[in-house]
Amino acid sequence: MSAIDGLPPLREVIAAYDLAPKKSLGQNFLLDLNLTGRIARQAMPLDDACVVEVGPGPGGLTRALLAEGAKHVIAIEKDPRCVAALEAVAAHHPGRLTIVPADALSVDLAALTDERPLKVVANLPYNVGTQLLLDWIATPTWPPAWESLTLMFQREVAERIVAAPGTSHYGRLGVLAGWRTRARILFDVSREAFTPPPKVTSSIVQLTPRAEPLPVALSALERVTAAAFGQRRKMLRQSLKPLGGEALLDGCGIEPTRRAETLTIEEFVRLANAL
Repeated sequence: MSAIDGLPPLREVIAAYDLAPKKSLGQNFLLDLNLTGRIARQAMPLDDACVVEVGPGPGGLTRALLAEGAKHVIAIEKDPRCVAALEAVAAHHPGRLTIVPADALSVDLAALTDERPLKVVANLPYNVGTQLLLDWIATPTWPPAWESLTLMFQREVAERIVAAPGTSHYGRLGVLAGWRTRARILFDVSREAFTPPPKVTSSIVQLTPRAEPLPVALSALERVTAAAFGQRRKMLRQSLKPLGGEALLDGCGIEPTRRAETLTIEEFVRLANAL
């Protein structure tokens, strides 16, 4: 990484600050210079953006974002060992890197915004990635504070985010993501790119908010999808029985013998509005 900013290579940083990745924090550090740069470029333009990064670790992607022209990066890091390493990066880029030593699950993105567009770019810790995404999508107000999300997930989670009706990966996450955003998988990342290598392939997913999602109460849509996919192998007349069962389905013109994975987002919205 020293080739782009004059700072020590990441492997030296990891050794200097004793940053052995912790499984309890879902840490898998990304050290490949070409790859971190490629991820950063997916969110361009960055020169007039406020970029939020979650779980920067030793700062590989952080340094790539700064090298690619990010005007201001806010790095949210829970591990105090990594905070110390990031402070050296902040000193090298005066005024361009702000470190927030906190658990990202407790941070309100809207409170971080200024007058610039907010973009989230992150190699999310595997153990909290899905929950963070749900928190950012299921915000009470819409449009959200963020302009785009460029995030790394396990490949299986990425497929669930972009899944279409009728596919095996289609579920609650796909409905919520498809309802409020346009999501696509940009490219895969080999497990060998990480230290330590995870057991699975990862994927970069980019989400942008829909200006006008189909009108429905978020709480109602969450109830319907939770019930429908909670018993996804059963017919809807059974899985939705606590919410009205056949009467609810008949009122929406949906066959009670269908299963959750066959419903479109529009049909889920219709059911939620009928509640």
